[in-house]
Amino acid sequence: MSTTLNFRRTSSWLGLVPFLAGVTAVAVVGGLAAGSAGQTYRTLELPPFAPPSWLFGPVWTVLYVMIAVAGWLVWRERGWDRSLTLWVVQLVLNLLWTPLFFTADLYVAALVDILLLLVAVVATIALFRRTSTTAAWLLVPYVVWVAFATALTIGIVVLN
Repeated sequence: MSTTLNFRRTSSWLGLVPFLAGVTAVAVVGGLAAGSAGQTYRTLELPPFAPPSWLFGPVWTVLYVMIAVAGWLVWRERGWDRSLTLWVVQLVLNLLWTPLFFTADLYVAALVDILLLLVAVVATIALFRRTSTTAAWLLVPYVVWVAFATALTIGIVVLN
């Protein structure tokens, strides 16, 4: 193993910072856009499988850390490539959902966004798997949650 590769691997912990910053930015924008989310959520007609509103914050906190680590693991192995470009695309789609849904009350647009997000996360997992199975597995809880959130969004669109 070359010295350069050893240096890259040991110093790459610093490389995690931009990935954490990216998901933190998405979380902050989502949090700002969801300022009245609890009130809006309570006023909507919800499907019977809808979780309590307090659950979303803790779930997203864990998922965002996993999303950041997954991206970092791929970057650490390959540098920037198309799989990380797709990682950014899914983050942007993730960022758009909350303002569409809670700020603009555009439930159908939010549904389209989350359907695109679901496809983007599945594609990201497939591309990440080629580089790091750990990174791919770190995104599995995310894709499960997005699939659940998609079903929840469909239920809200139908009921409201």
